[in-house]
Amino acid sequence: MATKKSTGAKRTGARGRAMSASRALIEDLVAGNRILAQYGVVDAFGHISVRSDRDPNRYLISVSRAPEIVVANDIIECDLDSNPVRADKRTLYTERYIHGEVYKRRPDVMAVVHSHSPSIIPFGVAGVPLQAVYHMAGFLCCGVPVFDIRKKFGMTDLLVRNAEQGKALADVLGDKPVALMRGHGNVVAGPTIPAVVYRAIYTEINARLQQQVIALGGKPTYLTEEEGDKTNLTQIASIGRPWELWKKKALAR
Repeated sequence: MATKKSTGAKRTGARGRAMSASRALIEDLVAGNRILAQYGVVDAFGHISVRSDRDPNRYLISVSRAPEIVVANDIIECDLDSNPVRADKRTLYTERYIHGEVYKRRPDVMAVVHSHSPSIIPFGVAGVPLQAVYHMAGFLCCGVPVFDIRKKFGMTDLLVRNAEQGKALADVLGDKPVALMRGHGNVVAGPTIPAVVYRAIYTEINARLQQQVIALGGKPTYLTEEEGDKTNLTQIASIGRPWELWKKKALAR
């Protein structure tokens, strides 16, 4: 009962209208919002979405709220052009186009996180590649591209405000799990909500550790791509363990 009350979980969106998504998926999306806040990946800003488990041409995302206080009734459904499927007068995230354009380009992606994860920001501006320091972040071994909105769109406020800008970011992300956004943040893609939350958290932690490694001097020994592939298999197989813990803590608040 406590979990239901804390999430406000219902298979409905604004004004009680049914969504083309399961109640379990909505609950996981609420949990994902709160977990990312608790681990310092997002604060009042940033967002997570998930592709509908009943219609691949739609995705779920909160209306514009701080992730830590998101409840199920905040969740709306958008098409892949990032337009709400049902009329809703509430304010939406300006940068929701990031999500829609990644889903368009990547049919393998089922969940997306956009954040201003603080330890990652320096790697988007310093010309130092973000690389995997330890096995928990082996997914970074395939490379982390940097999106610079200025190259195509000139002087902006660095926000992804439309589909064209979202597509440009999705193109830079390509087939990678993470892309940095110069002077802004990053985007993380994954096959499930637990996986994308895991990647967002450990990308932030890895960035902190890499800065510590660099500060020590000497020549760092980063994980190889082969090591990254092997650690990915291990983490995907065991992701249920951290997700159970994270979700329990998140929904108990």
